[in-house]
Amino acid sequence: MIFRELICFIFSWGIVLFNVRFEEYCCYCLALSGCARSNGVLNAGYFCFQTMHRAYDALFRKKRGYLAILVLTDGALRCICIFIPFIAFQVYGYRNLCLGRSLDEMRPWCKARVPLLYNFIQSHYWQVGFLRYFQFKQLPNFLLASPILSLALCSITHYAKSQPMLFFSLGFQESNEGQDFTPLLSSSGTDPKSSSKKKGYENLRQRKPIYKGGNSAELSVDNGSPVNSGYLSTSLLPFILHLGFMTATAFFVMHVQVSTRFLSASPPLYWFASYLMISPGTGKRWAYSIWAYCAAYILLGSLLFSNFYPFT
Repeated sequence: MIFRELICFIFSWGIVLFNVRFEEYCCYCLALSGCARSNGVLNAGYFCFQTMHRAYDALFRKKRGYLAILVLTDGALRCICIFIPFIAFQVYGYRNLCLGRSLDEMRPWCKARVPLLYNFIQSHYWQVGFLRYFQFKQLPNFLLASPILSLALCSITHYAKSQPMLFFSLGFQESNEGQDFTPLLSSSGTDPKSSSKKKGYENLRQRKPIYKGGNSAELSVDNGSPVNSGYLSTSLLPFILHLGFMTATAFFVMHVQVSTRFLSASPPLYWFASYLMISPGTGKRWAYSIWAYCAAYILLGSLLFSNFYPFT
């Protein structure tokens, strides 16, 4: 991969540490992903989601207001850590392009109430904005992005159909077949800063396939229900919501042809493709189609891009 997405991809997979509760290392990885690409700040949404549930649990279930304040403070500090690279870039641009210049020499973004160099460049030079890319001449770019957008949409809708109460309530309600969602995010007990490595290793063991007689057995967690295992696990909800936000942003706001690079750092895409591989019937056939597309994308992309064709 030629672009910075490779670096962003590597550090963005720190959210897997989030899922097994190595939160300190996760925060550092996600902050580093923001150094590679500005969209790394979206990874702060994981901690916002976690903080929301932990604060709700502390305030309404445990009736401990001071604990809710600690949780909110801890979550805010983690989010600030992830935003530091983005803020540093804005400060660097403001100091070099705005300070010490007369009003006539200043660019319009320097005079804004919140001067953001990144937003100005995106909007003024690249015409990035809500529905600004919806033009007939951009139809080929929408076709180029359609495979990755379709895969993202299918992965989100399949999860939403399988876990409707969990998905549409943002994890606050759970079907009887599923497990309680709040303890999953509040496993660190009363101290939001303490990470339980034991819990993390237990979560990893829950995801390991069990081999019996040479065949891979069904992945199981807790009560062994299908909705609690693999791709349909309740622990994947924040990842699915994050992917949904990124997909909507790529389709409605960004240059849609960069959707493949933009969404490549989202783990649910790969998990869903793997989930289809172990699914019987049409699911497995779709999985082979995804494999074929990925192989074709790598080969054609390498040839076309290296010869300066508009392929991204």
